[in-house]
Amino acid sequence: MAAGNSNSNQAIKTEPVPFFNATAAAFGVDVSASVQRVLERGQFVLGPQVQAFERAFADFIGAAHGIGVGNGTDALLLALLALDVRPGQHVLAAANAGFYGSTAIARVGAVARYVEADEERLTLSVPAVQEALQKEKPAAVIVTHLYGRMADMPALTKICAAAGVPIVEDVAQAHGAQLGGRKAGAWGTLGCFSFYPTKNLGAIGDGGLVTTSDDTLAQRLRALRQYGWQERKYEVTLAGGMNSRLDELQAAVLLDKLPRLDAANAARREISARYNAAFSDLPLRCPPNAEASNVVHLYVVRSTQRDALRAHLQERGIGCDVHYPIADHLQPVYGRNGDVSLPVTERVCAEVLSLPCYPGLDATQQQRVIDVVRDFFKRSSGC
Repeated sequence: MAAGNSNSNQAIKTEPVPFFNATAAAFGVDVSASVQRVLERGQFVLGPQVQAFERAFADFIGAAHGIGVGNGTDALLLALLALDVRPGQHVLAAANAGFYGSTAIARVGAVARYVEADEERLTLSVPAVQEALQKEKPAAVIVTHLYGRMADMPALTKICAAAGVPIVEDVAQAHGAQLGGRKAGAWGTLGCFSFYPTKNLGAIGDGGLVTTSDDTLAQRLRALRQYGWQERKYEVTLAGGMNSRLDELQAAVLLDKLPRLDAANAARREISARYNAAFSDLPLRCPPNAEASNVVHLYVVRSTQRDALRAHLQERGIGCDVHYPIADHLQPVYGRNGDVSLPVTERVCAEVLSLPCYPGLDATQQQRVIDVVRDFFKRSSGC
């Protein structure tokens, strides 16, 4: 019996920990039942599940409208199109957020003007945005809420409103985050969401949505997501339209998961707090303890030994990733962009490492992550 217990303990200690597990993170929702509901009805595009989810999610965010689209990047693209951002115009954006905003900016033919990151929040620096707005009036500002933590929206909305520049919130990583009682996605002119399976509210495939309380923009978005049709099917009256629609299967899953989102976010905060306590004595820069404005989409640490720590984790079966390794202004597609200098952003990209953190990650798996991280620093210190 003792030998059996010893083998069992050894198995626990060496068990791999995945970076993400969609089944574990499903909030206990039976997604097969969600899908079956759609299959029985036989309507798969822009049907009752999409309509119900659009209403429910807009209510959850505190916006007048929710417009379901194909994915999060399309949400950003359609938001810029709805604002009539034109080729050659400038859009301010962060350069440490995975190139998603940059992709949308490029697709409309606009030019990204990258703004430095805040050293603590890792989102757009308010002074840097203010300085940029003093130099020019861009067509829009994309504000990305990164890793689940909201940007300083009270300050950013104030300075952008004073400059007469609309804000497009990229809320792909901050479903349910709120600041001053106001949720991410309800601060800007438009809020853009992704429901990729790993998101806080994840579908079983791609999906996205745009929130707004502007009736005219909502009408434009509904037309733009479906070829530019407005009054009648097959009659294109709005230029720039595309085919980007949230499907019924994804909407049904999301509709069933939405009531459990707040509890799932609370579970993420608990894991983050446990990690922070366990790593407090290590030479590791941990995120601040999460409050309502942070839904911990990713638990991201910073280390000057990032690559060695990552290798150590991977060798021991601990899933991890880098979000994001290359700053947008340094992406190969641009060639050498010597005119842009963003030292904070570039340093952040060289140091960040994401550890497993999602609802369904059990206490044993969390301890395994903690033990392996601590073991790295024990070895590196020579103790």
